[in-house]
Amino acid sequence: MTHIQSYKDLLIWQKGVALVKSVYLLCEQLPKEEVFGLQSQMKRAAISIPSNIAEGYGRNYTQNYFQFLRIARGSLLELETQLIISKELKLVGNKLYQKVQALITEENKMLNAFIKSISKER
Repeated sequence: MTHIQSYKDLLIWQKGVALVKSVYLLCEQLPKEEVFGLQSQMKRAAISIPSNIAEGYGRNYTQNYFQFLRIARGSLLELETQLIISKELKLVGNKLYQKVQALITEENKMLNAFIKSISKER
């Protein structure tokens, strides 16, 4: 097992950054009239995920870290909802939807497992 020296070593942070990149690519496909609507909301929610993982890591206190991980999970679910809305409105194709949805599902499982593992260490 590798030693974690930085939040950048955390796989959940790395996957979160990959998710942000995928969301930005998805947003390029959205109609221009969604720049200040779904596009903006989706980008903010996606960016919030690895940002809160990093901020929580920097707090050096388990209770604070839990709170930031929960915020990251909330942002992830917010992003998932926005993705579903985009699909329902037929603003995004099925292939792209499935790709981003798979990343969201993976990140959600990893966040839940990470929260659970930290709570066992206490």
